[in-house]
Amino acid sequence: MVALIKAAQLLLSLSILVVLHELGHYWAARAFKTRVEKFYLFMNPGFSLFKKQIGETEWGIGWLPLGGYVKISGMIDESMDTEQMKQPPQPWEFRSKPAWQRLIIMLGGIIINLILGFAIYSMVLLVWGETVLPAEKIPYGIEVDDRLKPFGFEDGDYVVRINGEAPATFTEIRRTLFFDAVETVELERAGQNITLNIEQDLGQFFVDSAIREPFSLRVPSVVQTVQSGSAAEAGGLQIGDRIQQIDGIPLIFHGEVRSYLSSHPSKEVELTVLRNGTEQVLVCTTDSLGMLGYLQMDPFSMDEFALEERGYGAGEALVRGFSLASSTLQEYILSMRFLFSKSGASQVGSLVTFGSIFDAGWNWEVFWRNTAFLSLILAFMNLLPIPALDGGHVMFLLYEMVVGRPAPEKFLERAQTVGIVLLLGLMVFALGNDIWRVITGQFG
Repeated sequence: MVALIKAAQLLLSLSILVVLHELGHYWAARAFKTRVEKFYLFMNPGFSLFKKQIGETEWGIGWLPLGGYVKISGMIDESMDTEQMKQPPQPWEFRSKPAWQRLIIMLGGIIINLILGFAIYSMVLLVWGETVLPAEKIPYGIEVDDRLKPFGFEDGDYVVRINGEAPATFTEIRRTLFFDAVETVELERAGQNITLNIEQDLGQFFVDSAIREPFSLRVPSVVQTVQSGSAAEAGGLQIGDRIQQIDGIPLIFHGEVRSYLSSHPSKEVELTVLRNGTEQVLVCTTDSLGMLGYLQMDPFSMDEFALEERGYGAGEALVRGFSLASSTLQEYILSMRFLFSKSGASQVGSLVTFGSIFDAGWNWEVFWRNTAFLSLILAFMNLLPIPALDGGHVMFLLYEMVVGRPAPEKFLERAQTVGIVLLLGLMVFALGNDIWRVITGQFG
């Protein structure tokens, strides 16, 4: 059921984005009196689920949910309609228009996606606002992956400055340490100030080491739910219990409790918990994975974590929405550097990966945030100078505008074929990565 809910959200999100992207091309083409022969949501090799002729354009829905397209007269595109190109140019055709008009037509979808990402973020902020944890209000410091401890990080550290700049929120700490070129990190540890000099690209190290959560909040180990029939239930663990000790060892934070239990599989352990202000001693037996069968409480449900609710008026939402869209796009572009390594390439994902970012329930705020994110990705990916993408057409149009003549049609046809093969190969590679992640349980 969870997979179906996520798939439905992904399908709706992509349908909205694809239709508006293709409308960007359509509106630009019609503005310059260029004929659009077909407008399709999804691909329709062989047949269409729906089609209707309205004026000069056939509007339809294909059966293969991989994007969509508009077929513009007199243009070498994914349809590879070379017969039309053998006919004399007509005034309503793409090839008959000035290069600057053709450039705007090709950029129409990208422009729409950029505007849409900004607009959706602004709408989300106006309707829901945002919830942040200010950096100075992190109560117990951060918890770090053990593989980061050789860099000098320790559990309980407070991040004061990164490259001399004080981060405003916990989210900013995580993003900066992943995306930016980090040279120095100033920490507060047990009342002392410590400066770490970072000589390695932290983001690349995270990717190479497959660290999914390098930095997280250090939180007390508090029981949120107890699974029915579990060892936790048999041992008497209850909702709200705060673990204080295990086998006489003081362990109060979730990370250290989890680490201790996982290192003691199929063992009887003695838990000292704080319940309604009174300590209780319980005896439980871990399973073969070192688990008891309870879920940790979300830190944002704890009183210690002083979250800040930020509401926005219309003007403020527009300004903050633009800032959020800009930083999101910038971070995505910066993350592209990780792809030029074996470990980074293994992280390339298909629609399965994109579907996994949606909520297990139908949460409209999460849905629209993810849709804004995907809109910005769609804009960037389409601008890449690869034949068969909008960016490929833009590249050849810029060439024409510089040299004063278009590239030969035969060359454009071959380039389009190469681009299609390249994209199909990338899709197969990404799908293979996702299949491997499903088999190995990396999607959870």
